[in-house]
Amino acid sequence: MSTPTASHPLHRYGWNDAFATDFAPYETDGLRPGRVVRVDRGSCEAVVAENGQVTSVRAGTRPVASPDPVQNPCTGDWVALDLDQRVVRALLPRRTAFVRAVSSQRSDGQILAANIDQVLIAVSLADELDLGRVERFLSLAWESGGQPVVVLTKADLVPDPVTLSYLAEDTGRVAPGARVLPVSAATGRGLDTLAALIGGGGGGEDGGGGTAVLLGVSGAGKSTLANALTGADVQRVDVTRDGDGKGRHTTTTRDLLPLPGGGVLIDTPGLRGVGLWEADGGVARAFTDIEALARDCRFHDCSHRTEPGCAVRGPAEAGTLPLRRLENYHKLLRENERIAARSDARLNEKLLRNWKQKKALGRHMMERKRGPQH
Repeated sequence: MSTPTASHPLHRYGWNDAFATDFAPYETDGLRPGRVVRVDRGSCEAVVAENGQVTSVRAGTRPVASPDPVQNPCTGDWVALDLDQRVVRALLPRRTAFVRAVSSQRSDGQILAANIDQVLIAVSLADELDLGRVERFLSLAWESGGQPVVVLTKADLVPDPVTLSYLAEDTGRVAPGARVLPVSAATGRGLDTLAALIGGGGGGEDGGGGTAVLLGVSGAGKSTLANALTGADVQRVDVTRDGDGKGRHTTTTRDLLPLPGGGVLIDTPGLRGVGLWEADGGVARAFTDIEALARDCRFHDCSHRTEPGCAVRGPAEAGTLPLRRLENYHKLLRENERIAARSDARLNEKLLRNWKQKKALGRHMMERKRGPQH
């Protein structure tokens, strides 16, 4: 008889009734549920329940390897483990997933975290706010199925409370539906609020705490924030530079870290680029103000450029809708369309290749049936 999820040792790692239901078919085969905390080439580290305790095991991932990188195991996945052979036999269905394009020149996706409840977008106040980058992260965050939270890190570098409030308001205007939270790992500002948000944010109907993924560019303070939330030096941080308070982000893997107050955090390496990946819905959620205006356009397929009766261009020209925001909206839509077109072209090439292979095989079989010709 299976252990109730609320008392299961993996409950603090996010185990709940939904995952237990998905795992049920594998239980009869003697497999064990586990959650991936780190992925290496050809293997992963996962936490599993042993004799009522949580322990870490190394398991091979070859049985579930896929040519599609998005379908391969990643940090945050729940898996069915064969502990005798030390291999992953199956991946449980993902509830949510944060996926980005590998690069703007390729049509491959890269999954950064699975089964997440919150997407923490770290934005350093040591730098000038890049609102366009925030909008890009938000588009992917909404597409992931998680709830975005914009975390303004290094708030101690903005000692004037009025200036800090303006920065938070500016960020909030480009993040409709998302929470904006200034934090400081140095002073502790906002850490309790953020920890409570993760700990109570989505463990399921039986309340196991949430899973948050921490994303941002290098130097955004993610490792320092992860250490502050876990209460331990789990991630190495290089010495900050004099003058700007920036540290070099030294995280090289995506690690799932349990938090003392409940919930888990997936820390990630700093991202140089964040390409959109099948994020039509995410872009719409990140730009709900523009989408709302567009409903009053004369034409349903209005591009908001030169069409008569456009309800978006007027506010942009009047300044009530920042022109920069509208331009970035167009930019992200174009980028998403390019990625989708490349993905479709790659799929068509694969289908054509498979068709040619089947045709060649059929011709070969026919020639074998006929036998040698004299």
